[in-house]
Amino acid sequence: MSYVNPTDFAKKMIDSGVTKVSMSTKETLIRAYMAGAILTLAAAFAVTVTVNTRNPLIGTLLFPAGFSMLYLLGFDLLTGVFTLVPLALIDRRRGVTPKGMLRNWRLVFCGNFAGAFTVAIFMAIIVTFGWSEAPNAVGEKIGHIGEGRTVGCAAHGAAGMLTLFVRAGMCNWMGSTSVVAVMMSTSVSVGNYIVNMFLFPAGLLLGGNFTIGD
Repeated sequence: MSYVNPTDFAKKMIDSGVTKVSMSTKETLIRAYMAGAILTLAAAFAVTVTVNTRNPLIGTLLFPAGFSMLYLLGFDLLTGVFTLVPLALIDRRRGVTPKGMLRNWRLVFCGNFAGAFTVAIFMAIIVTFGWSEAPNAVGEKIGHIGEGRTVGCAAHGAAGMLTLFVRAGMCNWMGSTSVVAVMMSTSVSVGNYIVNMFLFPAGLLLGGNFTIGD
């Protein structure tokens, strides 16, 4: 792999931001849908491996594989466009406007959520044999994670909300930096909101002790 100096790398990031803004609605939604699905499949895989091996470190090491895959395939996470598109806007690239940036963010959010929600439904079906029996160990773990990230923080009041805010900020920061940082974010339990798009609906479908309001 050839070395890319920081200046050239920054230019590539800005060029990528321009490309994201100029994509059609259909292409943006498809790329975002696939990214949301792949990342949440990786999360489901990590939870499954953790439950079956009883070793959280293995799940933490495997989760970034999904992150790497979706970026190699050119799919878009909200985490990525939060970084790339503003760079193009700051550089005053032609065709990149605040309105275009917000449009891109909105479409990517919708696509990510749709992909994550699809995986949540599929996983709920798998771990309950089509809702014909109680969730297995993996399903119970997913439900407990959803509880911990909602009512678990709510129990601490304003301090819990502050913790959620800091976790989300750290995850977005590290996720925008590198895949290695994503590995760090999973090991220190910061909150990836795209993964939460999977964990919360899946937890509710699997009987987690929290509500949509939570």
